[in-house]
Amino acid sequence: MSQVTSIDVARLAGVSQATVSRALRDIRGTSEATRARVRAAARELGYVPQQSGRSLATRLTNRIGIVTGELANPFYPALVAPMVERLHEHGYLAVLIPDEDLDDLDPVQLIDGSLDGVLLTTIHQDSRLPAELSRRGVPRVLVNRDVSLGDEDASVADNVAGARQVARLLLAAGHRRIAFLGGPPTVRTNVQRAEAFRAALERHGIGVSARLWSYGPFDLDHGRLAFARFMAQDAPPTAVFCANDVLALGALEAARAARLAVPRDVTVVGFDDIPMAALSMIDLTTVGCDLDAMARSAADLLIDRIADPGRPARRLVHPTRLVLRGTHGPPPGNPDI
Repeated sequence: MSQVTSIDVARLAGVSQATVSRALRDIRGTSEATRARVRAAARELGYVPQQSGRSLATRLTNRIGIVTGELANPFYPALVAPMVERLHEHGYLAVLIPDEDLDDLDPVQLIDGSLDGVLLTTIHQDSRLPAELSRRGVPRVLVNRDVSLGDEDASVADNVAGARQVARLLLAAGHRRIAFLGGPPTVRTNVQRAEAFRAALERHGIGVSARLWSYGPFDLDHGRLAFARFMAQDAPPTAVFCANDVLALGALEAARAARLAVPRDVTVVGFDDIPMAALSMIDLTTVGCDLDAMARSAADLLIDRIADPGRPARRLVHPTRLVLRGTHGPPPGNPDI
């Protein structure tokens, strides 16, 4: 079978060859509708443009893509910055690819030959992107994300241990009405934390009410809204475990708006220990993981994968620890515990 060319893409999309080139490289002068039509044709034909800047001798560009969530989310700068630094130490240029909606990410952006590898920080359990990158031979590493297949290089936190640590803390303090404020049900990081937390509570005879369990985006708005719904119930929770610190920040904001004192009226615990959590005005009790170590080891995994594409996949699990600050305490009316 002959190799697919830009002429084939142009013919299928009904545009000129020059338009194909501009559309696939997001050069000004083509409409969004035209770009979408060209990319659809390229996907259908399996066409991948070759970058002229790619070294003919090594077939390497010394450019690594980092697919990251919205950088306004304080978690991502804390994770991305040490990855960029580590890549620079090895002579690689990091290319940030913000991804507010993973389903809309066009794989052509990652497999056009301009990147030597990709670090993925926003993968969902059912994402097709890792498989597509594998099919195209693009080295990749999952960072703070996991997939159920287990055949991908990954650098992740010990989500199960961290969730169990929170359960032990809350149960020892005397809490029995405990809510879980979670992220998306399609994100394995969230699923691992949720399932481990639920199992730990059930082992201690604490039933889990669907009314005290919430899934949604890993963002401030979901933290605010879900916390408000929890606390508006006839029997509100005395403690809320948030699956990440950003959700916890939203919960704390909702608590202040409702004139609830934390932790006197309700305990709030997060996960990740982002730098903002340590600010005196926040003082969030949370689960810490060495984000710097996670990020740097992910970069190292990718560099190793580029050097040796055939080696077995490695999954690095980083330990977690409770970071006890000022947002946890005994339930209301139980000050002696």
